[in-house]
Amino acid sequence: MSLIQLVIILVVVGVILWAINTYIPMQGNIKKILNIVVVIVVALFILNAFGIIGSGTNIRIGRL
Repeated sequence: MSLIQLVIILVVVGVILWAINTYIPMQGNIKKILNIVVVIVVALFILNAFGIIGSGTNIRIGRL
């Protein structure tokens, strides 16, 4: 993924989050939770895009 694609994705996500926060009426607590979830997902996406974290396919639970 190129840097330009990454920037475009971040801008689109930011605009969508801004539009949701501005035009959809909801309680303040729900907005905070939504913003935190979006920030966490975007941070994980960026870390995955730069290869800092893997895709999670080699995570094992138990004795498999």
